[in-house]
Amino acid sequence: MEPREAQGARMTRDDFEQVHGADAEDLNRVEQFAQAHGLAVLERSAARRSIVLGGTVGQFSDAFGVTLQTYEHAAGTYRGRTGPVHVPEELKDIVEGVFGLDDRPQAKPHLRIRGNVGNVQWHAATTSFTPVELARLYDFPTGATGAGQCIGIIELGGGFRPADLTTYFAELNVSPAPNVVAISVDHGKNHPTGNPNGPDGEVMLDIEVAGAVAPGARLVVYFAPNTDRGFLDAITTAIHDKRNNPSVVSISWGGPESAWTPQAMQAFDQAFQAAAALGITVCCAAGDDGASDGVSDGQRHVDFPASSPFALACGGTRVIASGSSLSSEVVWNDGPSGGATGGGVSRVFAKPAWQTGANVPPAPSAGGGRGVPDVAADADPATGYDVRVDGSDTVIGGTSAVAPLWAGLVALLNQLKGRPVGYLNPKLYSGAAAFHDIAEGNNNGFTAAPGWDACTGLGSPIGSKLLGVL
Repeated sequence: MEPREAQGARMTRDDFEQVHGADAEDLNRVEQFAQAHGLAVLERSAARRSIVLGGTVGQFSDAFGVTLQTYEHAAGTYRGRTGPVHVPEELKDIVEGVFGLDDRPQAKPHLRIRGNVGNVQWHAATTSFTPVELARLYDFPTGATGAGQCIGIIELGGGFRPADLTTYFAELNVSPAPNVVAISVDHGKNHPTGNPNGPDGEVMLDIEVAGAVAPGARLVVYFAPNTDRGFLDAITTAIHDKRNNPSVVSISWGGPESAWTPQAMQAFDQAFQAAAALGITVCCAAGDDGASDGVSDGQRHVDFPASSPFALACGGTRVIASGSSLSSEVVWNDGPSGGATGGGVSRVFAKPAWQTGANVPPAPSAGGGRGVPDVAADADPATGYDVRVDGSDTVIGGTSAVAPLWAGLVALLNQLKGRPVGYLNPKLYSGAAAFHDIAEGNNNGFTAAPGWDACTGLGSPIGSKLLGVL
């Protein structure tokens, strides 16, 4: 599917379902296969191109020719499979992926809590900012609140307490407070753990950053289990949500490309292509473990889903301010124990046309070449974000904060333009004047340089100039 959004056109969700949704006869054939193996059809969606089945382990093992067993994991136990997944010959051109047989944790949140990241010697310039202050430093356009927009936020664990949000936004003098709605996907739910160092930190960070930047937007948080199926279902639910109609989606969870199956990466990428066709911007954190992305093989890796060419990959910087002005900005890198912005070159996705002149380093493998990240903003915990989590005020950094910051900016731009800016990547690479170019620092694998680089991409935003570029 070639998204028409790349040429400025957009489809409605109804039109998308008619043109690109699953064929009814194909869905019927999958249902017949399921019923032949005693599996119940729990849900079918043409727009999301999916069918949800229910049954016993034995029935699924028989239907897909796999062996399902229980395995031990650092966080507990999970159901896993051995060997490939099989489908009948007559379904080989219909079924693109089978998800949910394996329920091991798939992704991790890309956040770093100040004071909770090992033996880091914090910079002498240690400080922190509210999201409102960072929006001012990055010259986000004024005269807009994100009114009329919906920001979708993907979460794979944890939760938020409304009382904390009320207190936080009151302290920022944001009134009225943003409207926040929780949606359950695959039985995931808003479930605060009470541990501010756990996934609650991610959830609260995302909501508070996006909400402070675009308080007039509706924030819809899609909670799903931390599995490849749960993650994918949360994304497709948000993209095809006709009731809430998100115009931008923020994703702060991910993992190295090597940790994903090819079918999962293909399915996510297709979901992001659907978002592009619908005029939805997808902002993804680029990772917090430098050029290795936490893989211990001595090679360079990038984070997925940020490495999809249809995602806006968000890297990290360290900010030094003087009053309300941005004094300097360098690549975020606190060393091996403290984290650094993710960035590099994909091993899976080819270099897109809009990166042709960006001096992306050579592809590390055949078929790869997409450079990561595209953009950046403050992510260093030493210059992190003032947030409130589980009743406590704290400071959090990581590229997890950059994705919702950019999502909030996109909501403002959407309101001011009177239409969704949508799939930004091709446009941004022709608008270098709209960025603070970061040319100092490294991410333990790549070094910043003038123009695009594999540490901070095009740079951090100059919001008012982006409005003109778009």
